[in-house]
Amino acid sequence: MAHCIIHTRKDIELIEKKILADYAMKSHESSGRLFDEAKHERRTCYQRDRDRIVHCQAFRKLEYKTQVFVIFEGDYYRTRLTHTIEVAQIARTIGRTLRLNEDLVEAIALAHDLGHPPFGHAGEKALDRIMRAEDYDGFNHNYRSFEIVSQEERRYPRFDGLNLTEEVLVGILKHETDFDVVKMVSRYKKIGPTLEARVVDVADSLAYLSHDIDDGIASGCIVEKDLMVNKFWQKAQRNVDAKLLANDPQMFRYQVVRNIIDLQMTDLIRQTEKNLKKHDFYSAQDVKSFHLENPKKNIIAYSSQMKKERDSLQALLYEKLYHHYRVERMTEKARRILEEIFKVYQRNPRQLPYDIFQRGKKFSRKVKFRIICNYIASMTDRFALDEHKKLFNPYQKV
Repeated sequence: MAHCIIHTRKDIELIEKKILADYAMKSHESSGRLFDEAKHERRTCYQRDRDRIVHCQAFRKLEYKTQVFVIFEGDYYRTRLTHTIEVAQIARTIGRTLRLNEDLVEAIALAHDLGHPPFGHAGEKALDRIMRAEDYDGFNHNYRSFEIVSQEERRYPRFDGLNLTEEVLVGILKHETDFDVVKMVSRYKKIGPTLEARVVDVADSLAYLSHDIDDGIASGCIVEKDLMVNKFWQKAQRNVDAKLLANDPQMFRYQVVRNIIDLQMTDLIRQTEKNLKKHDFYSAQDVKSFHLENPKKNIIAYSSQMKKERDSLQALLYEKLYHHYRVERMTEKARRILEEIFKVYQRNPRQLPYDIFQRGKKFSRKVKFRIICNYIASMTDRFALDEHKKLFNPYQKV
């Protein structure tokens, strides 16, 4: 008869010490939470962080926040939620291969886009432009994600926010890609990110490059002729049965995108292994110190050749997809909707819900703008469209 073995938190932490690399962030070595809490009997601190993120309201809203193609273009394109799941899956695969802490990787990945506004990058640019026009500090979705998990998601009586571990918070704040800019909080300014956090950075870039191609082709904004001139696409195509192109073009596309992901992953692991051998990291603290002193040096990285190939494909996306006339129209429409909603609230903030704009309190102009900005950022695409109809259509039910 097989014996049932129940793992406690201490058992899991012991397993981590045995199987994770020296440079990995072990759960029992975490710098902890801002507010002390009793340790859980069965779950490590990073498992609890992951679970708190999955159960929060901002995470659920990602289902109706879009990526490149906003919701009025159709509901079959990727959303922030599907993108987040894809990033977590890719990041966990990388983390497992490098013997990193998968639970920490997953927690950071699931939280990295919580602060994104409606309508993808178009929405973020619109809010950033509005705030900067007033000489305020713009809008940064990394920082907004941090605010949500550290202040606004109230689920516990003793503190605001989710009270996540320091490693997850730093991973959120210092998340950096072509679309993600670091904005620092003084408390965490002198704390470097873990390798687990850097894995999420790379996984995010890998996911949106590969899957934006998929969505771009599905939308018709990118066609075969556009891609055939790209050397990276050609390389991926050579690994796919050529007969599929004529017999099953959709399957052919899936297989090429799959190979693009695999080529990046293979190169990333190989180059990262070389990079790790050059640095004698004896602990996760060594990694944090290295990243603090060398913020622009990436241990989790591609080879120079793969970077060139990725950059060429990314440039093609900028030209053919992100600046396609249909995407430009969507971007402009999204910008106009958010700016018009913002102006209505600005003229009379009392139109905001009671729990958002408290009556009887006096707010400075700057605080009013920030309240409005954060409220709009919390909207889903659907809610923003519906709110715009209510505010500008006299026959729409309020």
